[in-house]
Amino acid sequence: MAEVETHDKVDAAHVRLQLDRLLNDPHFSHSRRFPDFLRFVVQHTLAGQSEMLKERTLGIEVFGKDADYDTSSDPIVRVTAAEIRKRIAQYYQERGREDELRITLPSGSYVPRFEWPGAGTADHLQAHPAGEESESAEAQALTAAHQAARRHRKRFRAAIIALVCLSAILLALGINFTFRAIRQSAFDFFWSPVLNTPDPVLVCLADQQQYSEIALRDAANPDHQVVLKDTLTAVVFDDLNAAVKVAGILQSAGKRYSLKSEGSTNLEDLRVGPTVFIGAFDNAWTLRLTNELRYHFANSPDMSQFRIVDSTAPSKTQWMVDRNIQLETNNYRDYAIVARFTDVNTGKVEIIAAGIGRGGTIAAGEFLTNREDLEQLKQVAKKSGNKTNMEVVLSTQIIGGAPGSPRVEAMYFW
Repeated sequence: MAEVETHDKVDAAHVRLQLDRLLNDPHFSHSRRFPDFLRFVVQHTLAGQSEMLKERTLGIEVFGKDADYDTSSDPIVRVTAAEIRKRIAQYYQERGREDELRITLPSGSYVPRFEWPGAGTADHLQAHPAGEESESAEAQALTAAHQAARRHRKRFRAAIIALVCLSAILLALGINFTFRAIRQSAFDFFWSPVLNTPDPVLVCLADQQQYSEIALRDAANPDHQVVLKDTLTAVVFDDLNAAVKVAGILQSAGKRYSLKSEGSTNLEDLRVGPTVFIGAFDNAWTLRLTNELRYHFANSPDMSQFRIVDSTAPSKTQWMVDRNIQLETNNYRDYAIVARFTDVNTGKVEIIAAGIGRGGTIAAGEFLTNREDLEQLKQVAKKSGNKTNMEVVLSTQIIGGAPGSPRVEAMYFW
């Protein structure tokens, strides 16, 4: 049976059993990507293929990235590894885990380690077998007592130092502010600039003018219908899907909001409070506001190709939807922009949830209201220096007209 070299000999079967325990625990079982990542690195380490566990390889094999993707602008592997390290630590801190095999992911590495608890102590005892000249049992017991006392003093000093540091932070920043910062959730991170303002929120939806007929019932005789010519303002159902998700966030927070069509929204409306813009190529406000951002929408003159452009590399066309393929097959890869920034013209926070096609807008709405996706965004934003403006490019696979889960293609903070 295969064995893995660590500080101690660990049987591969024990590693696989412990991996199953970890992945079945709520720290991992409620996630989509964390189990895939941890299972991949463990299995390849057991197979003696740890040389494969590099950032680019993991991005390609685990997250489906292109072979030449930019790891500096897309840190999904580093962010995922950091979150896995945190969840593993939380798992082993729970009571009843003291004797379980340790599977750890050392900082700065994607090669896991496998170790029985107390392995270092076992190695030390094996270096002094019975029959050799060593300390007496009484001396060993005394040494152990001294070591335990020393560990206790170190922990006590560490606790005192931590308490003093925490007190200083609380005094400097204020108890309420610090408490909220420590407890800040992924939803708070993204939505607090909108939810914490006293101003009402406007949700700006794309609208379509339709000339049609409408059947109305006679008040005196409801069974009698009269067909009349009428002009209707319609909303695309997929845009409405994203709007409902956003409205749910606002409603649950007790936030006042209103819905307006793109055609009836003016600059004065945007100066009242934060605005959430839904849809791209059918929403002129979205196109105007994103035009000056790093990632923005573009199209061919004949409107047959639509894409998201990176202004730092405008010639690249990797985020493109061909309208002909879209209509013929209804199976394609769609792309979307999610953004949050303060508009220089209105001084208000603006949020964008807009796809090239309709499925992209659905994926953008899912990303904005999914705790796990926002947690990933929060971790990357923290590493970028907690900048307040951010833009994300998403992709989603459309199969039979229905979108899959959103996948991050790129992020930018300023």
